[in-house]
Amino acid sequence: MTTRRPPTLDEVALRAGVSVGTVSRVINNRQHVSKKARQAVESAVAELGYVPNVAARSLASQRRGAVVLAISSDDPALFANLFFAEVITGVNAVIEETDLELLLVLAASERGRARLARILKSRGADGVMLLALRENDPLAKVAEAGGVPVVHGGRPLDRAPRWYVDADNRGGARQAVEYLISTGRRAIATVTGPQDMHAGVSRYLGFREAVALAGLKDHRVVHADFSEAGGAAATARLLDEHPDLDAVFVASDAMAAGALRVLRERGRTVPEDVAVVGFNDILTARHTQPALTTIHQPIVALGSEMTRMLVRVLGGEEPTPLILPTDLVIRESA
Repeated sequence: MTTRRPPTLDEVALRAGVSVGTVSRVINNRQHVSKKARQAVESAVAELGYVPNVAARSLASQRRGAVVLAISSDDPALFANLFFAEVITGVNAVIEETDLELLLVLAASERGRARLARILKSRGADGVMLLALRENDPLAKVAEAGGVPVVHGGRPLDRAPRWYVDADNRGGARQAVEYLISTGRRAIATVTGPQDMHAGVSRYLGFREAVALAGLKDHRVVHADFSEAGGAAATARLLDEHPDLDAVFVASDAMAAGALRVLRERGRTVPEDVAVVGFNDILTARHTQPALTTIHQPIVALGSEMTRMLVRVLGGEEPTPLILPTDLVIRESA
């Protein structure tokens, strides 16, 4: 005899035709819910036999109604980076469906981490989302010591967290290089991301897998830092060390913009002399010269799904980690 699994908040939301946040507000008798939505949720609860998690309800009554997005960066140019802007757009879209407030903490420095620790120690937040962690990042320890749920945006390199949302970095990189190979390129180089970040390592592994399966060499490699300046410097070094290269897989669009600039300065035409493929598909990719072929990562969805995961955890659920798909977007650079 099997025991029927109890219905979840997601199932109630689907039956009622509303968001999970709306279901949570109705169950916790919060305001800012329309009469129609409240009736739909109450009907769905009755039809499915949903029973709220008592412990979670008790915890909810003690909440401060805020969550933290903590980014392991103190770069003043952070918000000029469209990757982070798109993540925050996704985070805010889900926050708007709830009664939660969003606190943003830049926490790469000791001072920033101390600020997060004070917020958590004072119970000023109910949960934390972490972004851009590096290997052995002390920010992870600060968050984990705070006694609240922690959701990671992107898997950390040195731990297996309970809750995270990531993109298929390795598969996307492999697809990028396989595409270059399919167009006849053979002397393929890569500009990697930081090798103390999971995304940087995974994209490098995807490159190596693709060239190995094609029987090509994987020695044309320079590691960089996901910045445009880093991509430019790495590409200049690649051209100095491997003047025979005919393609470059660059592990972020920001770095790819720097790579395109250096190739132009060195008199290499793109894609005739050197094909270039990036990763992320931020807005910049559509406006480079030439427009950038790249791997589309659903960045806004990364932000929204990590926030939705945290909301579910705060509602007493136990969501599983989520890997978002990536896709090749072909433009003029390759």
